Amino acid sequence: MATYDFNKFNAFLENLAEKVHDLGADTLKVMLTNTAPVATNSVKGDLTEIAAGDGYTAGGTQATIASSAQTGGVYKLVLDDVVFTATDDSIGPFKYAVLYNDTPSSPADPLIGWYEYPNNITLLEGETFTVDFDGTDGVLTLT
Repeated sequence: MATYDFNKFNAFLENLAEKVHDLGADTLKVMLTNTAPVATNSVKGDLTEIAAGDGYTAGGTQATIASSAQTGGVYKLVLDDVVFTATDDSIGPFKYAVLYNDTPSSPADPLIGWYEYPNNITLLEGETFTVDFDGTDGVLTLT
């Protein structure tokens, strides 16, 4: 299975310092887009999400927090994989899976990071796509 780098948004660091995120308790979501994110994007509204329907819900899918813990001065966030399934018709195309926090109201829907896949992806009816979060090393670590 191919692995992809997780790219963080610059504002994520400031948002951590200013207590915007509670990564152990907030609702984190994965949304799909075909428009390239850039590190200077800061909130979900800065991006163009793919159209809702046919198995894709506006705003994306919630990522379940498997663990959020610190050991020996290293914090690690581990998320369960997120699966998208096309129903009735196709989903996409998309090339980016974006992780954001759906809980805060100010700023609303702050961005955390994204994965870029090598090609545009379109799911045909019945096909699935898995955002494969690293269950060992986590989606992110802070030292």
